[in-house]
Amino acid sequence: MDKELIISETIEKYEKYINPAIARLFRFMGLATIEWQAEGDIIRDIDGKEYIDCLGGYGVFSLGHRHPKVIEAVKKQLDYMPLSSKVLFNKPMADLSEILAKITPGDLQYSFIGNSGAEAVEGAIKLARVYTGREKVIATANAFHGKTMGALSATGRDVFSRPFRPLLSGFSHVSFGDFSELEKVVDENTAAVILEPIQGEGGIIVPPQDYFAKVRALCDKLGVVLICDEVQTGLGRTGKMFAVDHYGVVPDIITTAKSLGGGVMPIGAFTARPHLWDKYIESPFLHTSTFGGNPLACTAAIAAIEAIIEEKLAEKADQTGRYFIDELNKIQKQFPAVVKEMRGKGLMIGVELTKEGIGGFLMSELIAQGVLVAYTLNNPNVIRIEPPLNISRDRVNKVVGAFRDAIEKANDMIDDF
Repeated sequence: MDKELIISETIEKYEKYINPAIARLFRFMGLATIEWQAEGDIIRDIDGKEYIDCLGGYGVFSLGHRHPKVIEAVKKQLDYMPLSSKVLFNKPMADLSEILAKITPGDLQYSFIGNSGAEAVEGAIKLARVYTGREKVIATANAFHGKTMGALSATGRDVFSRPFRPLLSGFSHVSFGDFSELEKVVDENTAAVILEPIQGEGGIIVPPQDYFAKVRALCDKLGVVLICDEVQTGLGRTGKMFAVDHYGVVPDIITTAKSLGGGVMPIGAFTARPHLWDKYIESPFLHTSTFGGNPLACTAAIAAIEAIIEEKLAEKADQTGRYFIDELNKIQKQFPAVVKEMRGKGLMIGVELTKEGIGGFLMSELIAQGVLVAYTLNNPNVIRIEPPLNISRDRVNKVVGAFRDAIEKANDMIDDF
């Protein structure tokens, strides 16, 4: 196998058939290689170089890569039926929906299984509108809910939405975490308020502790549906099974995806309280998906949730995250000219830098040291850290050491940024 030929041909195909700008960006970041094999918290490129995965597919790989329980379940299901006929009962989808009802907060009960986080958000918005008969949806600035037209209408960054306007009508945005601002715009014509419990792409922004309780009370008062987008925060990432559990709040609809597939299959879902489901019970084909709820993806999701529970990964994320943030805070105190703040919950951590230009430099330095990270999509000043929830303390220490070296180099050349 001629590795250099494979690399050059792959990059050439990116330039010719995918997007030349992506190829240029990867090269600039020192990523002119091919991902080849992965296991646990390690990715190996075609040359065998190892990288500690601290990006985790933007939250996909909570179990790490190729978790044996999920792989075994998927292989077994392949011998039975990978996709659904859609006309007979589907046991894996029924089993997964039952599990989602059991692990989600409060009385959330009915689920629709789709293929992605954006689809889950689309479905949640549709359900809120059909249930209330209202149009208005309130989201937040710098939120990220996906890039399909409905989800993009809720996503709070103009750089993504402006080229596709007009989007869906009835959407408006307020500052995240500012209840007084939200209170001014929510009224009897509002169908839903959609919020991330912690803003991910917005820069790992944690709201005030009492924010969600106030939002819940406001929605109850005005008959507004509260949608919590847990596509990135859910299933143990923040040290609880769901991030809203930190606030003691039960949403009306919760969305899941990313890590729901166990790092093996794409899958998304929205789960709702029973009274919201009445319109779908009256007309069960109002919202459907050809591939949604397929046995292969549902089997992966069941295995993933079982592994999260059996291995106590939410608890591990909490413990490891506290240690990780403490160690990074020591670096921040040593180099305040480079690092403004460390924040997050569990293993959803943001490193906010003092200057935007530092982010690309740090990414390149960390990649060279075998640590994969990226900045948040809506805030390039923030480097995100989202490793597998079962990452070892030894790996964490290696990542902290790499960060310290990279930040020290940035500090030496701070005036150049």
